[in-house]
Amino acid sequence: ISKGPAITKVAKSTAVPPGPPVYLDLVYIPNHSNSKNVDVEFFKRVRSSYYVVSGNDSAAEEPSRAVLDSLLEGKAQWESNMQVTLIPTHDSEVMREWYQETHEKQQDLNIMVLASSSTVVMQDESFPACKIEL
Repeated sequence: ISKGPAITKVAKSTAVPPGPPVYLDLVYIPNHSNSKNVDVEFFKRVRSSYYVVSGNDSAAEEPSRAVLDSLLEGKAQWESNMQVTLIPTHDSEVMREWYQETHEKQQDLNIMVLASSSTVVMQDESFPACKIEL
């Protein structure tokens, strides 16, 4: 009996590989802030003054609580305590619970969550908006 070559599937990792940090002014957290693509290593490496957190689908767990927790864990490992502003694109139960449950840690890490207080009206559509000056 002869055996053919073994076929091995290698899982493709979408996480950010270890390495030196990258500093940016504004980062849009990819894939509606889904934890499959963003982890602690992402926030350890991709350091920004502003992170935009999108996602408004509780069934798809967007935004992911794990991603928000990863921000806290990753930022805790930065050498400096620079101000970070988190900009949610939607009001969600996950965001509100995370904000309330981790508020003290956010303050310790110099993280501010920006709440939208403005509305943009375009033709037949209106939506919350935030103005960011860099």
